[in-house]
Amino acid sequence: MARVNRMSVQKRLRERKKAERAELKREMRSQREPREEIEEEDKDKVASRDDLAGYGLIEEPAEEPPTS
Repeated sequence: MARVNRMSVQKRLRERKKAERAELKREMRSQREPREEIEEEDKDKVASRDDLAGYGLIEEPAEEPPTS
């Protein structure tokens, strides 16, 4: 009987330790920059059409000489 009781105590200790780690992790995340500010910074990082053409990802339409 004592063994069963000791096992349940060990289980509660493991669960408490796991909960404390999860709480610490949540606190660390909350201290970081808010997600909204990061998204605003990412908006500036979007490549323009000229940037993409410079990297060769899109091809500019070739200008054809006008026929008269």
